[in-house]
Amino acid sequence: MNLSILMRGICSLVIVVDFLVSPSRAEVWTLERAILVALKQSPDALIARQRATEAEAIVNSAQSNWYPQVSLQGSYMQTNSPMMAFGSILNQRAFNFGLNFNHPGQIDNLNGTGTVAYNLYSGGRVKAGVSAARAGSRAALEDLRAAQNQLSLIVVKSYFEIIKARQSVLALDSGVNAYEAAVVNAQARYEAGQLFKADLLSLKVQLAQTKEQLSSARSGVLLSERSFCYVLGIQNAPGLIQLQAEDTSLQRLLEPQSINTSLRPELASLRERLIAAEEMVRVARGARQPSVNAFATYQVDQGFKLNHQGNSWSAGLALDLNIFDGGKIKAGISQSAAELGQVKEMMRKLQQGIALEAEQARLSYENAKERLEVSVQSVDQAKESVELTRARFDQGLLATADLIGVESRYIEAQMRRTFASSDERIALASYRSALGLPVLSNP
Repeated sequence: MNLSILMRGICSLVIVVDFLVSPSRAEVWTLERAILVALKQSPDALIARQRATEAEAIVNSAQSNWYPQVSLQGSYMQTNSPMMAFGSILNQRAFNFGLNFNHPGQIDNLNGTGTVAYNLYSGGRVKAGVSAARAGSRAALEDLRAAQNQLSLIVVKSYFEIIKARQSVLALDSGVNAYEAAVVNAQARYEAGQLFKADLLSLKVQLAQTKEQLSSARSGVLLSERSFCYVLGIQNAPGLIQLQAEDTSLQRLLEPQSINTSLRPELASLRERLIAAEEMVRVARGARQPSVNAFATYQVDQGFKLNHQGNSWSAGLALDLNIFDGGKIKAGISQSAAELGQVKEMMRKLQQGIALEAEQARLSYENAKERLEVSVQSVDQAKESVELTRARFDQGLLATADLIGVESRYIEAQMRRTFASSDERIALASYRSALGLPVLSNP
């Protein structure tokens, strides 16, 4: 009985250890899941998010100028300096006419001061600064959206690169099988004296070349998987990436209904930066206006040498007006105006560039669709041709060179169709991205 329990325990332990040390299971990926993971974990997405957070902090900093500023200060000192000692004695309310002003002795003072200050007028600088900060924050959010759109497009390209690499392996593997069957048939015909040795060697050389291409294609699969993991910001071993066989999210990669680039986040970001630049011009001009601040101070002084304590307060208004600064304010206004002019020209350039990019993306997509249609027809024709050619070669009615040519063209046709199919999807994603649309509709 005890032996049976012990054996069951050992078996359970072996199963647990085997699970822990076994390689990671392959993960199943859809395009939608890959995009979501990239947006959550990719360093590029996280950097853009941090920039948006930084911009929001700048807004909070600018808005703090609308609130009272409260500060507390404290100090303790001992001195025999007549002037400092006399001031401390007065603040402690410890003055008497028997005091020797030249030799007051060693005096100490514990001071606590609270100050409240509030800006009443700043020539519009505070308001303009807050408006500029808010525009900068909105621009950062648009930059985040632009980074997410760009990252989504990169994920699409990486996703279909895996498909292209794997389909290439399938096409080349099929070619290897076809050549191996042809070599077996040619070997039998050669031994029967029905085929020249040179023809048999030609088939073997072509088989070796196709195997070499297959090996390179398999390496390409591992490289594409590694690139996929890098784009997503995940740690995974090549060979453990499995794509969903029936990926329904691909059905949401739809052709745009119209060409409209107004949704591009880059444009929205630059519009906000234009607003921020205009507000910064107002900030610079506000430096010519006076600044008015209200303040109030409460002070407590305690002396331990004289054992006296005194309290005092003060309140008032302070006006600050720059009369002459050697042209510093004027230079600041010119600098802000120049920066505003730069942003305007950047906006004009970006609008032209986005229009060109959208048109290029549209033409690339149309070209990719045409290539896909042609490649599908080519595969059907090449498949029919290779089947007829193989049958004629097996019957000894066709030269070896003709078989090699037909088999090579069939493999190339299959690979062209694979590339054209993936390139059409990539071109469509690029077209949507160029219009400022999410890669997948209704995300």
